[in-house]
Amino acid sequence: MQTPTDAAADEISRNSRATQIVRIENLLYRVPLRQVLVDAGHGDHTHFELVISKVHCADGACGVGYTYTGGKGGTAIRALLRDEIAGLLHGANSADIAGLWKKMRQSLHYLGCGGVVGFAISAVDVALWDLHCRRLGQPLWRVAGGHANTVPCYRGLIDLGFSEEQLVEVVAAEIARGHTGIKLKVGRPDYQTDVRRVRRVRDVIGPAAVMMADANYSWDASTAIAFAKEVAGARLHWFEEPVDPHDFDSYAAIAQAVDIPLASGENLRTFAEFREAIRHARLGYLQPDASNLGGITGWLEVARHAALHGLKVASHGMHELHVSLMAAQPNASLLEVHSFPIDEYTHRPFEVANGIATAPEVPGTGVEFDFARLKPYLVHEG
Repeated sequence: MQTPTDAAADEISRNSRATQIVRIENLLYRVPLRQVLVDAGHGDHTHFELVISKVHCADGACGVGYTYTGGKGGTAIRALLRDEIAGLLHGANSADIAGLWKKMRQSLHYLGCGGVVGFAISAVDVALWDLHCRRLGQPLWRVAGGHANTVPCYRGLIDLGFSEEQLVEVVAAEIARGHTGIKLKVGRPDYQTDVRRVRRVRDVIGPAAVMMADANYSWDASTAIAFAKEVAGARLHWFEEPVDPHDFDSYAAIAQAVDIPLASGENLRTFAEFREAIRHARLGYLQPDASNLGGITGWLEVARHAALHGLKVASHGMHELHVSLMAAQPNASLLEVHSFPIDEYTHRPFEVANGIATAPEVPGTGVEFDFARLKPYLVHEG
């Protein structure tokens, strides 16, 4: 039996003249961070970039999508959107999300389906989903799966630049704000320092709180194994990116040697990479990121494949969008509340209560940017 949502989607698809794309507007912002944030893989973060795409249709409707970077590559992403994707999709039916996703990937395949291409497709795909959900009058969490409207979460820190005392203060403040889980950065050449910090934080948050460690692909397998064995008493929920994210053999070796589940995915850019990781890396958690995987369409493809293999899906970054995607999935694990505060530049800042995040109930993705607040950081538009 066809549901009301299905009927509405069919009507939208038939009315292709109204949903025809007439213009794609792309904006680039460089947003400073309040303090320098440091991790082992990327070094210093002084700012993040937002690339925002506005897809305008013949009937006046507009969907807003976006991607983000850790501070590099935004101009290249925007250039690809402006010079290639905007023309490719001009005149197309915005309701055909799957078809347009395939069209973009096929047209740009020779450049590579990951990297800049993946980021650019993501921004437009999120905008198309925003349009679709608005036309249906439904929030994203319902349209993307509808399992629930809440999801447990944790605070992901970028903390290698903090002294041990600063780290303790930050962790205590995050717990006071309603978080019941914390992820720390590790990955120093001297891993014993990281061992000490992990143990100290466990003492601060107590035995019931969830804790993870993220090495940002900075160690080899032997160092990762040594670290994991020394922090066994800290009861890590997962050990994230201990080695190069594409070194699936090393992941498997680490998984066999230690009892802590491994997590990875933020640096995998295509479905094929995730498929191979599932086959060979012995991961406990997959972490797709809709900002670089081809948007919501790509993220859902990975989440569904994970479910088929009995794997939990987590998230990386852009928590203001991922909260809806994570809540919608029956195999969701924990949502990362990231240290890049994109949500502070929206009309609906993110809130956590007792370790639970709630997805927006408004039609669309629920991510509505405060462009007046972003204006000082605008680099390019049009």
